[in-house]
Amino acid sequence: MASLFNKKGLIVSCQAYPGDPLFGEEMMVRMALAAVQGGAIGIRSNGAADIKAIKKVVNVPVIGLLKRKIKDSDIYITPDLEDVQTILEAGADIVALDVTDREDRYSKVKGMIDYIHQAGAQVMADISIAEEAIMAQQLGADYVSTTLSGYTPYSLQQEEPDLKLVETLKSVLKVPLIAEGKIWHANDAVLALSSGADYVVVGSAITRPEMVTKRFTAQISEYLKEQDNELSIKGD
Repeated sequence: MASLFNKKGLIVSCQAYPGDPLFGEEMMVRMALAAVQGGAIGIRSNGAADIKAIKKVVNVPVIGLLKRKIKDSDIYITPDLEDVQTILEAGADIVALDVTDREDRYSKVKGMIDYIHQAGAQVMADISIAEEAIMAQQLGADYVSTTLSGYTPYSLQQEEPDLKLVETLKSVLKVPLIAEGKIWHANDAVLALSSGADYVVVGSAITRPEMVTKRFTAQISEYLKEQDNELSIKGD
């Protein structure tokens, strides 16, 4: 299938969770509208209510997922076929799935991908390492995203986006490549594109102000602590 995005660029992930000040579909709709007005070429959204509400008001592709914790499982991004059905009923154009090499996921995902295609939608495979990306493509995924790099125990653990993975995948994938995860600055997004990504997904740095604030306050607190230590040394 051809890409639903009409050009390379930024996809904004509009997600909030119970306890977040912006939780609720009304807030996420406003966030999505603001993102599109700012030039986003797509929206990534979690949960049927948010997907359905956002789909009604934006004119760009909507990537839907359903995060759900299952006892004794590490798979939480659209874990089962029933979640796929819920996302499709909400109107998502693309369904995001965990396609990591865990819990015999590949055998389960194949049927989910076929079901999505039969429904006329596309599939985004969230992966963490190159081998998973290659398998996702073989299973029929329409897009591959580095979403889960750093979130599986065997993938690269670092605070920065996994640009090495992006560079590696660009030379081996035939489907569009999406860089996602730990992208906090516009320069990170540009570097991801220059490393070979076709699209960049940014979430928390745009749509979760409490997390952005925490990053500012943490760095400011560290600076003030250093200043206090310097004054203390001088006082001695």
